[in-house]
Amino acid sequence: MKLWIKLSIVTVSVLLLGIGVSGAIVIHHSTQYNQQETMESYKQQLKSTAYALGRELERGLLPEYSDATKYSYLTFLLRKFDSSQYILLEGDQVICNLTSYELENAKDERWNGEEPFGIIQRAGNQYILVAGKKVPMGVREDYSIVLVKDVSTLYNDIRQQVYFFVMIYAVAVFLSVLFIFLLTRKLLAPLRELQKAAGDISEGKWGRRANVHTRDEIGEMAQSFNGMAEKIEEQVEELSQVAEKRRQMLGSLTHELKTPMTSIIGYSDSLLHVNLKEQQQERALMHIHEECKRLERLSGKLMSLMGLYDNDSISMELVDIRELFDRVMRLEKYHLNQNDLKISCSMESKMLDKDLFESLLINLIDNAAKASPEGEPILLIGEGNVISVQDFGCGIPQEEIARVTEAFYMVDKARSRKAGGSGLGLALCSQIAEMHGAKLIIESQPGKGTKVSIVFEG
Repeated sequence: MKLWIKLSIVTVSVLLLGIGVSGAIVIHHSTQYNQQETMESYKQQLKSTAYALGRELERGLLPEYSDATKYSYLTFLLRKFDSSQYILLEGDQVICNLTSYELENAKDERWNGEEPFGIIQRAGNQYILVAGKKVPMGVREDYSIVLVKDVSTLYNDIRQQVYFFVMIYAVAVFLSVLFIFLLTRKLLAPLRELQKAAGDISEGKWGRRANVHTRDEIGEMAQSFNGMAEKIEEQVEELSQVAEKRRQMLGSLTHELKTPMTSIIGYSDSLLHVNLKEQQQERALMHIHEECKRLERLSGKLMSLMGLYDNDSISMELVDIRELFDRVMRLEKYHLNQNDLKISCSMESKMLDKDLFESLLINLIDNAAKASPEGEPILLIGEGNVISVQDFGCGIPQEEIARVTEAFYMVDKARSRKAGGSGLGLALCSQIAEMHGAKLIIESQPGKGTKVSIVFEG
């Protein structure tokens, strides 16, 4: 069952119970009050009649009257006080009753009291008020007078009040149920919006927010919910970034390990298949050792660059650019069998991470070699604050230049896949350049070649 239906039922039940009980109490007290007021009114009437009758009896009733004369005289007096309402008793005997009511308990001592005593009795569909009192007089006879009054109209009025209350109660029930159901549904509409928002977020719609602007507790809960949703979206974004960094790291490692591995394979192949002099063997082993150490350093630095480890492994030192170019040329000689790498350097030494910057230049030279036809030279130039790698190959379309530094983006996907590329080279180069306070600027014309410049600030 829906919450709004439960709340509506509970509210309506409590409201109707409260109204019903309150109405019943009001009607009960009203009935008692009307009965009491009616009884008191007729008791006062009875007292007045009893007093007047006593004075008449004192003046006119003579002891020598015969029974017939006395009865006639008493009947005469009773008619003067509306005999249709009164019964006259002498002792415990009814001596005069011109009413339609038969007094069954004439011997009841309560009719002979100094103060009026009254009760209301039900006779069929009628309600009869019976009240009695002793007639005060100074003679020896003991007379009592009983008032008999049909008070059915009083109870008819009460029944009409009850009927009227039931009608009002029924209308109130209908209107209350309708109003409370509609109001409760409207008040709980923000909760339904929260439920929909939670469902959308669970389906992966991280940007979904609860559109609730009330100033009550539900509004506060909606604000907290939206704040929680924002945090979840941020955490999902962070997790996505971490996953992307790990993917980049794995691709970068694969990409960057090719050059050192090629050198190691080349030197080890020479040791296995070429009859080298001892000095040449030692030089080859030294190169293999250096490349292995470089692989160890490079893997840690690449992971640091991807933000997966602390940056302690990245260390800046003053590097002679000419020596850096010479080392890059030696490392790339196995890749450039079909292209000639020409070096020109007039730069001063700079603060660099030697391993990472070697990786940057090797990436640029590898890209240039892949884009160049056989026999075309590749230029590595250092001048002023700019280091550039230029080829004269196929070039890059203008609309693609802005995207070539995106991770995993490849201009010629078929050629890059065939050449073993992963689309991470220039993305990694851009990160390394930024870490050194430099910018990567790409200039290219299709069919004429590409020039990639590393421009240092200052």
